Amino acid sequence: MLQIAYIRENQEKVIQALAKRNLDVKELVATVVALDEKRRATQVELDNILAESNKLSKDIGELMKSGEKAKAEILKEKSTQFREKGKELNEVLNEVTETLTQELYKLPNTPAEIVPQGKTADDNVNIFEEGAIPVLHEGALPHWELIKKYDIIDFELGTKITAPGFPVYKGKGAKLQRALISYFLDKNTDAGYQEVQVPHLVNEASAYGTGQLPDKDGQMYHDAKDDLYLIPTAEVPVTNIYRDVILQESELPVLATGYTPCFRREAGSWGAHVRGLNRLHQFDKVEIVRIEHPEKSHEALDGMVEHVKGIMRELGLPFRILRLCGGDMGFASALTYDFEVFSTAQDRWLEISSVSNFETFQANRLKLRFKGKDGKTQLAHTLNGSSLALPRVLAGILENYQTPEGIVIPEVLRKYTGFDIIN
Repeated sequence: MLQIAYIRENQEKVIQALAKRNLDVKELVATVVALDEKRRATQVELDNILAESNKLSKDIGELMKSGEKAKAEILKEKSTQFREKGKELNEVLNEVTETLTQELYKLPNTPAEIVPQGKTADDNVNIFEEGAIPVLHEGALPHWELIKKYDIIDFELGTKITAPGFPVYKGKGAKLQRALISYFLDKNTDAGYQEVQVPHLVNEASAYGTGQLPDKDGQMYHDAKDDLYLIPTAEVPVTNIYRDVILQESELPVLATGYTPCFRREAGSWGAHVRGLNRLHQFDKVEIVRIEHPEKSHEALDGMVEHVKGIMRELGLPFRILRLCGGDMGFASALTYDFEVFSTAQDRWLEISSVSNFETFQANRLKLRFKGKDGKTQLAHTLNGSSLALPRVLAGILENYQTPEGIVIPEVLRKYTGFDIIN
């Protein structure tokens, strides 16, 4: 959530920044500023009423002590009027504050200056590319055919048990999935991230805290009876560990990593681009989260990008990095880099990771602050990244490492799988 003081003092700057997302927020910003003015004016009036009421209470006490009961009774009547007025103002203040908060929730984060202008994924900027695209043998198959051939993932069984988009991993497919999770976690913890195991359901406050609500309400699975949400990413519970926390500057940075299943409705058409592992309702992902000093967060973002680069290199998969344009960035992000793996059998790039800096946007919702060496408290910066999302990494391995004899396992994973080929 953008800070109201910043919006109030930089209205035109906010409007221009969000225009990079192809949004016209003039009316919304004007509404927010007007509500804030009303809130502040109501607060001043309420404070004055409370001050007057407190003064009257003191005066009434003195009059009663001096035996001037008649004068005290007059002041008591006036005091009652003040209390009633104070009650009315408090109700108005609560209503205006709630309305203001709901309006603020509608404003996405302002993009960083280096975010390119653009409307769709076609306008993202390719900033890095590495790895030779393998030449596959004749008769090479896309991963949804390979998983049937080697009987390692069963989509029909998942549909029987649950619904489409909930696959069942079997045999070497299940072991490869577990190997990737263990490998990713080991790489992250070796880099200084503390592993945490977190709940897979979160409450409404947590979903609002990281910006999934209200923006992604329609994409989240919701248990209405207990008012809990299945997580779309480990980012939500891991970051919310620090909701309503004031850290010491000496505790920064905070680095955490966690593995969770992720649940997303992912509404959309069915076709080649969403077949197989390309788009699922339940999938596994290992996440990295950082809480940083504002002066160091963009340097930390660069470090996270380099960290994911290292993983891709060890997996031996051709990949590229895109700086997302304003129209393709997530609601809460100030700057995002997407990693994509090249799927040789599909002849297309598949997104496998997003690494983002949210600056103070999430921290403002979370009330996640730190106390500096000067004793002053300020909002921290939050960052997160997929390290990595498994389905499309697995698809890339299956397709790019296929041979006539079977699917060769990347060397870095063999100590985790216990086998070097799926055949």
